Amino acid sequence: MVNRIKSTIETARQRNWFADFVLIFIGSTLTAFATQYIFDPTGLDTGGVSGLSIIVKDLSGRLGFSIPLWVSTLVLNIPIFLLSIRIDGFRQILRTIISWIILTIELAIFPQVNFMPDNLLLVSLYGGICFGAGCGLLLQARATSGGTDTLGTVMHHFFRHYSMGRIIQILDGIIVVIGIPVFGIERTLYAVISVFVMGYVTDYILGQGKSAKMALIISKASDDIARDILTDLDRGLTGLTGTGMYTGKNRNILVCICSNKDIVAIKDIVRKYDPAAFFIITSVNEAMGEGFVERWF
Repeated sequence: MVNRIKSTIETARQRNWFADFVLIFIGSTLTAFATQYIFDPTGLDTGGVSGLSIIVKDLSGRLGFSIPLWVSTLVLNIPIFLLSIRIDGFRQILRTIISWIILTIELAIFPQVNFMPDNLLLVSLYGGICFGAGCGLLLQARATSGGTDTLGTVMHHFFRHYSMGRIIQILDGIIVVIGIPVFGIERTLYAVISVFVMGYVTDYILGQGKSAKMALIISKASDDIARDILTDLDRGLTGLTGTGMYTGKNRNILVCICSNKDIVAIKDIVRKYDPAAFFIITSVNEAMGEGFVERWF
């Protein structure tokens, strides 16, 4: 019996690792594609090691020798990973190292082709969507593309009074500023647009299947409303007892976590039984458990 349980746990771990590897591979491919075919040909420095690699390639090309993106990505990440391994341990960044290896190999083997339009606004949007999707998938697999994300994690150990997100923003901002004399202020502004798009797409992917709505209902007809929500929508509710401080009367408070598509039906049910009901709808960043998707894989 014990051996069977151990075997089941090991199988689950293997499946989880396989799913994570698929996410890491797809995420690394998307970030490599965005770097090689979108940001590099158009000179958009969006921060991170990828942005620094684009700067190095451009400056070295002006000096008569062009350092490939994969070389800069490889060399710049090595000291960051060594420092991270020393502080956090190898197991903590194993997935990120796998992502870094895949990214470096793909940057080396992808052919040099420029098929991006001349419209920098479109390019910044395309790049932000592609790179942001890649980062989102990597974070789903508990990995990153390395660079400033990993360095920010390390620096957070020494600067606890700053959030990790703020440290990474500062590091990326420094690299973007470095790119101004290289690529000019116009391209830098388009790069900033791309950075905002990246953040939005990354957050969207991380919240996909997890975001929800919370309905808080205070009504005289709470029993009827609860019955219809339970039977018609098959959604669970929690009943709380609250006291109106103005009237001094006790009322039932219904709390329901539901999907975005269910909220219209809940509104109709509330209006059906009590048009004067006090009704609050708020967004829930993440909902997990029965009735909600926890992970894509």
